[in-house]
Amino acid sequence: QVPLVESGGGLVQPGGSLRLSCVASGSIFNIYTMGWYRQAPGKQRELVADITTGGSTNYAASVKGRFTISRDNAKKTVYLQMSSLKSEDTAVYYCNADIWPIARSRTVFWGQGTQVTVSS
Repeated sequence: QVPLVESGGGLVQPGGSLRLSCVASGSIFNIYTMGWYRQAPGKQRELVADITTGGSTNYAASVKGRFTISRDNAKKTVYLQMSSLKSEDTAVYYCNADIWPIARSRTVFWGQGTQVTVSS
């Protein structure tokens, strides 16, 4: 397994900001697209944003202009800077990465999820 470990979730007031981090560990030959998904209670998991190795980004319409995804390839880490948070952003956020581990097949891995709650 190639663990993806997320951090940075928590409780924030509407209009506030949070930064999520996700680091991949283990012996890795290459990391391709990395992204963030979220799942709110009673809803399907949805893409929030993703970023390619070269830095091309893609955002859900609901977060465009408020969230910024970035990555540090040397640190095998992807970030999600969330600003102007709204109550509807409340969800469990999951890190996702397309990884080619050394001596293993290329696989899409998921983190364990981190809770983000936006509430006054």
